[in-house]
Amino acid sequence: MGRLSRFVLPALIALAVYYVLFGGEYSLFEVRRARSEVAIVQTRLDSLSQVNDSLRARADSLQNDLATLEQLAREQYGMIRDGEMLYRFTEPPIPPAPDSAGG
Repeated sequence: MGRLSRFVLPALIALAVYYVLFGGEYSLFEVRRARSEVAIVQTRLDSLSQVNDSLRARADSLQNDLATLEQLAREQYGMIRDGEMLYRFTEPPIPPAPDSAGG
């Protein structure tokens, strides 16, 4: 029996180490892959949180700051106050190219 246990115990330990490294869904490699995915998702979450905070600040300023609201109305919608005059400058139209095939 002593000779059999000398081979069985190391074989079981080797099998356990193999399973820890390579087997199952909780293997060392799966845990490493999951951690890298968590880091990637956390980075994306941080980025989206910054965007969300920026949008909340913009929404708050549009709701509570009359100067921001006036700036938006003037820039995007061309609104003016009573007594003001609006000037719009446009580029001159580009003349059509001469027809080179009809010569």
